[in-house]
Amino acid sequence: MAECHPVAFRWPMKAKVEHGAKIIHVDPRFTRTSAMADIYAPVRAGSDIAFLGGLINYVLQDAGWNGDAFFRQYLVHYTNAATLVRKDFKDSEDLDGVFSGLLEYRGNTADWPLDGFVGQYDESTWQYARRGATRDETLNDPQCVFQILKRHFARYTPEMVEQVTGCPREKLLAVARTVLDNSGRDRTTAWAYAVGWTQHTYGPQMIGCCALLQLLLGNVGRPGGGVLALRGHASIQGSTDLPTLYHSIHGYMNAPSALRPHHALQAYLAAETPRTGYWANTPKFFVSYLKSMYGDAANPSNDFGYDWHPKITGDHSHMPMFVAMAAGTVKGLICVGQNPATSLNAGLERTGMRKLEWLVVKDNWLLETATFWEKAPEVVRGEIKPEDIKTEVFFFPSAQVAETDGSFTNTQRMLQWHFKAADPPGQCRSDLWFTHQLAKRLKELYATSTLPRDQGFQKLTWEFDPDQPGSIAGEPDPEKILREINGYHTGDTDRHLAGFGDLKDDGSTTCASWIYCGVYPAPDRNLAAKKEPDPPGVLGAELNWGWAWPANRRVLYNRASADLDGRPWSERKKWVWWDAAHGQWVGRDVPDFALTKAPDAPGDPNGTGLDALSGRQPFIMKPDGVGWLFTPSGLLDGPLPTHYEPAESPVHNPLYPRQTSPVLKYWKHRDNPLAPVGDPRFPYVITTYRLTEHYLAGAMSRWNPWLTELQPELFIELSPELATEKGIHNLDWVKIATPRAEIRAKALVTRRLRPFRIAGKVVHQVGMPWHWGWEGVVTGDVVNHLTALVGDPNVSIHEGKAFVCNVEKA
Repeated sequence: MAECHPVAFRWPMKAKVEHGAKIIHVDPRFTRTSAMADIYAPVRAGSDIAFLGGLINYVLQDAGWNGDAFFRQYLVHYTNAATLVRKDFKDSEDLDGVFSGLLEYRGNTADWPLDGFVGQYDESTWQYARRGATRDETLNDPQCVFQILKRHFARYTPEMVEQVTGCPREKLLAVARTVLDNSGRDRTTAWAYAVGWTQHTYGPQMIGCCALLQLLLGNVGRPGGGVLALRGHASIQGSTDLPTLYHSIHGYMNAPSALRPHHALQAYLAAETPRTGYWANTPKFFVSYLKSMYGDAANPSNDFGYDWHPKITGDHSHMPMFVAMAAGTVKGLICVGQNPATSLNAGLERTGMRKLEWLVVKDNWLLETATFWEKAPEVVRGEIKPEDIKTEVFFFPSAQVAETDGSFTNTQRMLQWHFKAADPPGQCRSDLWFTHQLAKRLKELYATSTLPRDQGFQKLTWEFDPDQPGSIAGEPDPEKILREINGYHTGDTDRHLAGFGDLKDDGSTTCASWIYCGVYPAPDRNLAAKKEPDPPGVLGAELNWGWAWPANRRVLYNRASADLDGRPWSERKKWVWWDAAHGQWVGRDVPDFALTKAPDAPGDPNGTGLDALSGRQPFIMKPDGVGWLFTPSGLLDGPLPTHYEPAESPVHNPLYPRQTSPVLKYWKHRDNPLAPVGDPRFPYVITTYRLTEHYLAGAMSRWNPWLTELQPELFIELSPELATEKGIHNLDWVKIATPRAEIRAKALVTRRLRPFRIAGKVVHQVGMPWHWGWEGVVTGDVVNHLTALVGDPNVSIHEGKAFVCNVEKA
């Protein structure tokens, strides 16, 4: 966090210096964050579930935790610990590392699925019990979630965790005791993670494991708690809210799919709308979204234009897209703010780019993706001739972020408006300009088409031209875009919606993104532009600084910050509470609950939406109103986190006979081989990371002479022990090889990395930043040449944080 998110790291340091907060750092490397931490716990890359599992086991076995009334009340009533699971469910403890319902893929390479699945689960046995008793608040029934948890995590002992992670037993126990001591009525613990947890074949399960621990400790829905995703861009949160993702549309609604029962609007709504919980309002969100897409053309007689909306036909994420590209089935690519020429298994991705008919690159500089056809390593080596590459490349120079108005959405879900400081030079144009002009030209192109498939473009509403011309011709009005996102009463764009509670499913409201509804409640009230801190001495939620979705609340599920009767758990952690005199929830934050539902209000067993939930069920987005320790649906790789080894590992799984996730995604290709377990040719663990002085693939930093002077050269960090073993000295040239490629870098011999003893075997680990390429003020080899196209089954995130390599003196 100190290295990659230094601005955000001010706040943990403020808490430490001014209030005595404890900072714990768990990482394969000793970094700037480790230097500021009270406890540094080293772990082997890819073993985080084992580490977290050890903490969970410690908590479950702790006598103080088991006897504490706070933990007991939170656990029984605010989580699904007391819920009974079907008797035919089998845990990974019963089946040597897999769950019941596994359907492994048995095909051959020729018909290997493009979606990459090596196996899939049938989730039916993971469901809650529906007959007879369904809850046991004593937590003694062997089928209740709590007992399943205890059995599942029993093997994650401190001794076993040390064997799997390499973290010394006493370090794990110190972390466990510190976290437990800082959780309860008066104290909370927060966890912050970044791509060190996401970029694994079980990345979502790592994050879910942490959420499970936080629920056990009562650290969700309370101030100073939760699990925070440290985003790698200023608005990565925004790009998932209003998604650049293929599988969801605005506000985390699933994209209509040709592979699911989504053939008509009512079929989509039936499949996507639960009966209970706040998602029961999905018809209001979705119909208002369709009205934003198609305006007056969308009406009840044509299902609000549902048939015009694109349907996905499979996994269209980054890795399978480039596999399909390499197979010659993709004609064109528009690449904005991304650098696939230096991305995952970069050689294979460039193979795909060479088979495109056309490629549009929009970026700040002529980066590697724009020049792959003349300067890529395979071209320089003479293996590929530029004249044999048929791809036509178009480059659009981009405006910088300070050269346009707009908003960022940060990890706190907070929108903050940024203001234009200067016009861009020459022909540089903003992303808004590019998207706006592309949409207008496509509408013009399709205007006279008679093909049914083109009606979506013809009916698409696109009214973002400014009322008064600006300094850049063709630039859209960003506040008109924000108005469309916020929403308005259909037919009157000046009557902005005050919040998503106003949305209707009859077409009378127009709203692109229900979660952002309320950010722009009136034509003169852009709440994202507010910059008013709380007065000195006021302990509040900074509600007048920016605007956080949903409804400007800063802590989600904050009904959990009060006990069953609506009283704060403690004065020190007072956040939201029930005001009996006024009959509503009040507090320092916007309550995340039905405002006038009393704590003792019963749920209607036959009701829908929030009516079905009682006043004591704070997790209103879940159909049962509680936090899920056990996940009966929504994850494709199991209802509980389980330690598997990365797709490439130097050791066999010490915990289970099952080596890797049985449902990971792997794209078989001659240029994408994987090393077998313990391959002596590739004995070392490698992880990749970022530096403060550079930014991602380097397109925003390698052209800056001040930054490149600070970090001018690609390097590999390795321990003194490994350096001695290999005869490598500091600043020697080193070659690094994986089954996919070989690159060169300078050696940085440092005690920031250390050897681990894993299952009785010494395992060395190396680390490399990945900011370099062949363009810019400084250049270097592409580290992502080394990585593989292998990923997790839920979101197809790649495994770039743990694979294997060899290191030799060059």
